[in-house]
Amino acid sequence: MEIQGIKRRPFFLWVYLSMLIWNVGTTWWIINSTLPGAIAAFLANSLLMVLPWLGFYNVKKRMGPVAGYLSFIFFWLSFEYIHQNWELSWPWLTLGNVFSTQPKWIQWYEFTGTSGGSLWVLCMNLFLFMLLRKKIFENRWSVRTICFAIGGLGLPLVISYFGFRFIFNPLSSANVVVVQPNVDPYLKFEKGAERDQLQHLIQLSTAGIDSNTRLLVWPETAIPLAIEEDSAKTHPFLEPVRNFLKTYPNVRLLTGIEGFRFFEKNHQTKYSQRYFNTDFYYESYNTAALLEPGNVQLYHKSRLVPGVETLPSFLRFLEKWFEQFGGTTGGYARQDTRTVLIADNSRYKIAPAICYESIYGEFMSEYIRNGANIICVITNDGWWGKTPGYQQHQSYGQLRAIETRCWVVRSANTGISCFIDREGNTIKELPWNVAGTLKLSVPVNENSVTFYVKHGDLISKAGLGFAVLLVIWNIFAILKSARHGKKNSIPK
Repeated sequence: MEIQGIKRRPFFLWVYLSMLIWNVGTTWWIINSTLPGAIAAFLANSLLMVLPWLGFYNVKKRMGPVAGYLSFIFFWLSFEYIHQNWELSWPWLTLGNVFSTQPKWIQWYEFTGTSGGSLWVLCMNLFLFMLLRKKIFENRWSVRTICFAIGGLGLPLVISYFGFRFIFNPLSSANVVVVQPNVDPYLKFEKGAERDQLQHLIQLSTAGIDSNTRLLVWPETAIPLAIEEDSAKTHPFLEPVRNFLKTYPNVRLLTGIEGFRFFEKNHQTKYSQRYFNTDFYYESYNTAALLEPGNVQLYHKSRLVPGVETLPSFLRFLEKWFEQFGGTTGGYARQDTRTVLIADNSRYKIAPAICYESIYGEFMSEYIRNGANIICVITNDGWWGKTPGYQQHQSYGQLRAIETRCWVVRSANTGISCFIDREGNTIKELPWNVAGTLKLSVPVNENSVTFYVKHGDLISKAGLGFAVLLVIWNIFAILKSARHGKKNSIPK
C-alpha cells in the first residue's frame, strides 16, 4: 500500500521522526525535572501525533488529494481536543498556543479559543504547501492559491488589530499583591527550614501591601508543610499566618498548600488510599486555599500532571517504574467541579488555576461560567531551571486572559510572576530567580461573558464530528472493498 510512491511504513517512520524532532526541540527542558520521564514523554507524544497523519494517509489514498488534505485538518483538530481531555493529557504543543507571545494577533480567541489558532496554522500551511507544489511540479504559481494564502493570513490580523475596541473597567481602588519567594523547589520540603520559609513569605508580604490591598497571592505549595485540611483553621504551623492576617484585617490570602485528609472506611472516595493496614483511608491534595478570618475556602487541583502527580489507570502496571524515577502511583486526589473562591472583603471571585491547569482553555472557562471574575495562577515553575519552559507557561496565561476577558494574576515561586490584562498584555512582572512582590489595582469583569466561555471549543468539536464521519466512511469502504474482492475470488 502506498501513496504517491510512499509506502505506509516509510511514511510512518518519516512522520514519527519529524514529530519527535518537534517534541524534543520545543520541550527539551522537561529533562531538568526527570530524564526518564522526559524520554518517555517525547517518545509517547510523538507516537500519538502520528495518528492524524495516518488518518490523512488512508483518506487521501481512498478519496483523493482534496479530501485527504481537508481530513488532515479535521484529524489534527480532533487529536488536539482528545489530547486535552484524556488521562494522559499533554496539550502543551497545541498549535494555537504558538501565538501566546503575540496577543495583538489573536484577539478573536475570545470566540474560538486556541483551536481557532490551530485551524489558522493548519490552513496557512496547506495553502503554502499547495503553492509550492504547483511551482515544483508544474513550474507555475497558482494565483488563486496566492490570494487565498494572503487573505487567510491577513484577515485574522486585520480583525484582531482593528475589529476589537474595548472600553474596560477603570482600575479599582482595591489592589492585589503578588509574592514571589524564589525558593529552590528541590530544597523546599527539606525538614528544618519550614518556619524560615513561612517567615520569608510574611516579610515579603508585609513590605508589599498597603491600606488598599484586598487580595494577597502566594504561589503553589507556598506553605512548606503538609496540612490536614480539616484542621486548617487551627493548625499550629499556620498561627503566624493567622496573626499576620489579624494585623491586616482587610487582606485575604490565596496560597497553595499540600493538603491531606483521613477517612473512615465507609466514607472513602475513588481517590482514597488505604493507610497501611488500618481501616482508615487518606487522600492527598495539591490545594489552593483562600484564608480569611475564621474561614478557609479550598480547591483541589483537578488537572494533574501525568506521571508526576497522577498515573493513568491504563498505566498502573508501571507503578514501580514510576516510583523508582520520582513519579507518583496513587498521586493526588482531584475534584470534579470548578470551585470559585469568593473573597468576602471585595468583588474578587477567584478562578484558582494550580500550575498545569492554566494551559487548559475550556477547563478554565468553566470557572467563569460559575461566576469567577479574576483568574489567579499559582505555580512552581522552578523544576525546569532557567529554560524556555517557565517562559512558555507564563505566556499561556495571556491566552486565558483573551479567551475569558478576565485579568490574570500570576504568582510563581521562582518566576515569572505578573499581571495580565484582558487583552493579554503583561502589565507588570518579576523576572526569573528574584524574590519580591508586585502590586496593582486590578478591575474585575462583572457583566460580560465571551462567546468562547459560553459555548466552549466549537471548532474542535466540529472537527471531531467530521473526523468521526470520515473514519466511519473509510470503515465502510474497506468492508465494501473486502466483500467485492471476496466475490471476485469465487470461481465461476
